[in-house]
Amino acid sequence: MLQPKRTKFRKHFRGKMRGNATTGSAVSFGEIGLKAMEASWITARQIEAARVAVTRHLKRGGQVWVRVFPDKSVSKKPAETRMGGGKAAVDYWVAVVKPGRILFEVAGVPHEEAVQALKLASQKLPIPTKTVVRDRLAAAAASGSF
Repeated sequence: MLQPKRTKFRKHFRGKMRGNATTGSAVSFGEIGLKAMEASWITARQIEAARVAVTRHLKRGGQVWVRVFPDKSVSKKPAETRMGGGKAAVDYWVAVVKPGRILFEVAGVPHEEAVQALKLASQKLPIPTKTVVRDRLAAAAASGSF
């Protein structure tokens, strides 16, 4: 599963998830992407389950990009533990996802097959998603190839 190799600072605060995604909100690598419609934490296990679902459906054909990385630690105290004693150990890792963020991208397979694979991936995720197709004009303008 995905998790950082090293962390520079201490355990994370919970934080806020306000606003829409600005970075990572356009399909840049593949042809079809899976876009988040709500803000949420997505765990490393959920990301891996969705990735496995996509690659299995595509029978390891085409190419899949995972555009989110779980870099936020979440700690959890054991059940029936008294208050105090400091913050608990890291339990799992999450990726903070805002609305509009592209989670997965697929290329190299027919359109219908890619949409079906991303639909399977969305069933593994805790948020509503939609499939989006790459806008060739916007991508060309952003890269400056006009």
